[in-house]
Amino acid sequence: MTAAPLPFPAPEGSADAPRIEALTVFVRGLTVEAGIGVHDHELGRLQPLVIDVTLELTPAPVERLGDTVNYETVAAAARAIVAEGHVGLVETFAQRLALACLADPHVRRCRVRIDKPGALAGAVAPGCEVVLSR
Repeated sequence: MTAAPLPFPAPEGSADAPRIEALTVFVRGLTVEAGIGVHDHELGRLQPLVIDVTLELTPAPVERLGDTVNYETVAAAARAIVAEGHVGLVETFAQRLALACLADPHVRRCRVRIDKPGALAGAVAPGCEVVLSR
């Protein structure tokens, strides 16, 4: 017995047509080596940061890459902040990355979480989380 094909959604405008309520794009566990920190022992060396970014987009149909946010754009923005040079605070890094993500007109809300492994004895990963929206 063969399975019946899945039906296509009801036509737009019909009472049964599904509506897009949310569209979220995320990048989790992006690791970069960054010049970061305010203490003397942190200056002039790189430290790992583990970055999670969650983007809430304007709900809309997605048929092509231009209808959404490319994951590579998020990674490139994080790497560009690293390339700019030493950043004193993880919070500053997170805010810069969130602002870069909000530059995309599809993005309504951006959550950036950054873990700084090894920065605090006895902790798996201290860090911060920032949420920006328009």
